[in-house]
Amino acid sequence: MDRQQTLLQLAQKLSAASIAADWTALLAADALVAATLPALAQQGRWSAPEMAALAALRQQHGAALARCTAACNETAERLSSMNNNKEGWYAYSLDNEVIGNDA
Repeated sequence: MDRQQTLLQLAQKLSAASIAADWTALLAADALVAATLPALAQQGRWSAPEMAALAALRQQHGAALARCTAACNETAERLSSMNNNKEGWYAYSLDNEVIGNDA
């Protein structure tokens, strides 16, 4: 497989994993990118099509980072909301426990 195809496949892996929010697959794809790029770079100058594929990989990496950041922010917001409402949830669970015991 040539460098252009390898770069495009790496970009596709990053894209598919991040769109699916498959964080395990995204971690694996990112590690593959980190391991593969230095070896590809050692093969000499990049051709114009390879540079275009490298730009596509960069773009997909940026998009994956943006999706990760958004998911982290959503999780942080959800955890904060849960923390802010924990007294209400605790009271609700106690009420249900008492009602359940009386029934």
